Amino acid sequence: MSSTVPPRRIRKASRSELNREGDYVLYWMIAFRRTGYNYSLQRAVEWCRELKRPLVILEALRCGYSWASDRLHRFIIEGMVDNATHLKGKGILYYPYLEPQQGRGKGLAKALSEKACIIVTDDFPCFFMPKMIKAASKKIRIPLEVVDSNGILPMDAGKNEFRTAYSFRRFLQKVLPSHLHDKPLENPIDEMPDLIPPVLPKKMLARWPALSRKGLQSFLRDLSIFPIDHTVGDAFFKGGRTEGLKRMNDFLDKGLPLYPERRNEPEIEGTSWLSPYLHFGHISAHEVLKGIFERESWFFDRLAPKASGKRSGWWGMSKAGEAFLDELITWRELGINMCHLRGDYDRYESLPKWALETLYDHEMDERKYIYSLKQFESGGTHDPLWNAAQMQLAREGRIHNYLRMLWGKKILEWSPSPRKALEIMVELNNKYAVDGRDPNSYSGIFWTLGRYDRAWGPERPVFGKVRYMSSENTARKVGVKRYIKWYAP
Repeated sequence: MSSTVPPRRIRKASRSELNREGDYVLYWMIAFRRTGYNYSLQRAVEWCRELKRPLVILEALRCGYSWASDRLHRFIIEGMVDNATHLKGKGILYYPYLEPQQGRGKGLAKALSEKACIIVTDDFPCFFMPKMIKAASKKIRIPLEVVDSNGILPMDAGKNEFRTAYSFRRFLQKVLPSHLHDKPLENPIDEMPDLIPPVLPKKMLARWPALSRKGLQSFLRDLSIFPIDHTVGDAFFKGGRTEGLKRMNDFLDKGLPLYPERRNEPEIEGTSWLSPYLHFGHISAHEVLKGIFERESWFFDRLAPKASGKRSGWWGMSKAGEAFLDELITWRELGINMCHLRGDYDRYESLPKWALETLYDHEMDERKYIYSLKQFESGGTHDPLWNAAQMQLAREGRIHNYLRMLWGKKILEWSPSPRKALEIMVELNNKYAVDGRDPNSYSGIFWTLGRYDRAWGPERPVFGKVRYMSSENTARKVGVKRYIKWYAP
């Protein structure tokens, strides 16, 4: 079958024979929770056209995932409401399912596969997703295609692990031009053949009830039925594609021109705050890039002819456009590359050799302060700026990017060992940050311990050759007085 999806974005997780007698094509939406700019959905629609079968989209939310909470559940369900709204009347059977108790949703995907021709799902390289796909591929009897719609560069294009942002950026500048012409369809469901949606067995629907839009909204009013962490309250912002696109357009219109000057200022809304929507797949990096291209009136002939690895100048854009694309593409996809190639991306041992050696040499150094997880979590340190950053994370579900670096460095300094510091950072970030449990957030956490960095001097207690940061120096560089007041514990 010819495809508009680049072949290297499609991976066959199962070698089973296509079931041409099946009743429908099944798209198991697990990471790219959107109806536009989605290669997975685009591929599923292509199979519908090839086989002349209708489409079933399963979007389920289990309650037994790590760090499950009201904050994360609400953000995801708000996205499901958007999907239900957008797919209504489109000739597609949308099957949103919320697991009421841990384990109750087990077997749903397999049951749907019994009447399907083929399953298409999302290739997300982080959290529990890869293991879930691997387990599913062993249980189903039809082909399972896993499609990469993570970033601008296909994951498969980066064959090697990159140790620095510079080396990855230089690689990108060599290979990215050939991929910039490839982009997912804005509305792949417009390509759906005119078919009648299937009727699913009553037994299946009784065991795993599919919710209407109103049903999803009713759970948003009361999440107490779910056995999840109810102490982590709602985020400061709503989830879903509608909110994600609004935030994207507001930033590109108003925030992007001032991005280089305001991005590091905690007291100003100078960052994009798009990472939660990118993490849950409510928006796509491709449509963010398209928005920048349009506002910059950008054409391909502006690209620099040589790959230098420099942070600016290659795109031929404004200073703001270059700076933001370095975050959106270089740093974000550097993390995706690590998770794709290394199953131990979240383990201490994955740090570069020099960082492991210097942290080991200084592991027994005396710490002036040592705090427990509980003290860190409640913002109970001696440092008002650190406490404010932690309180922003706990209250809002986000932390200012510049202060996130300081936040991690101080946890390293005030923990009994580097391993314990990593454990605390992962716990707090993944519990409270809406964009946690993501390749990009693991990059940030591990950067504080030396990943993607180099050895620095002078060698310091606790840090050794790992880059050092202090609250005093941070306060001299950016305004923090009002920030500390806003987010005091």
